[in-house]
Amino acid sequence: LAERLAALQAAGLVLSASVEAEIAGLPPDEQKAFLDDLGVAESALSRFIRAAYGLLDLISFFTVGEDEVRAWTIRRGTNARVAAGRIHSDLERGFIRAEVIPYEVFMKYGSEHAVKEAGKLQVEGKEYLVADGDIMHVRFAV
Repeated sequence: LAERLAALQAAGLVLSASVEAEIAGLPPDEQKAFLDDLGVAESALSRFIRAAYGLLDLISFFTVGEDEVRAWTIRRGTNARVAAGRIHSDLERGFIRAEVIPYEVFMKYGSEHAVKEAGKLQVEGKEYLVADGDIMHVRFAV
């Protein structure tokens, strides 16, 4: 199968539907232990989503509110102004700047507050190319 897919320049994913159904039926805290017991790093569903994003050249960025974190899907190479428009057209129209925390920076410091305290918050203009995993707060005026 792998040789045939390679000859077609196609991608494939081998999975067990019964195992995936069992994983989906488990509480999130038990899923990791189940996958570990199988010797698998992640579910086929996760691998499928990652492969689909790659084939379609998509990335995600995040917005964070007091009670909500939301992921937004855009094409790789999208600038900050256009990405803001995925959230709401008013944000694209009145775009002033984006306050950005790259994913790796957030993981290093652990919180938005710690990132700001360390002076690692990036202020970017409309042509900034949004990176996969960026946390973005859009400043705008309409």
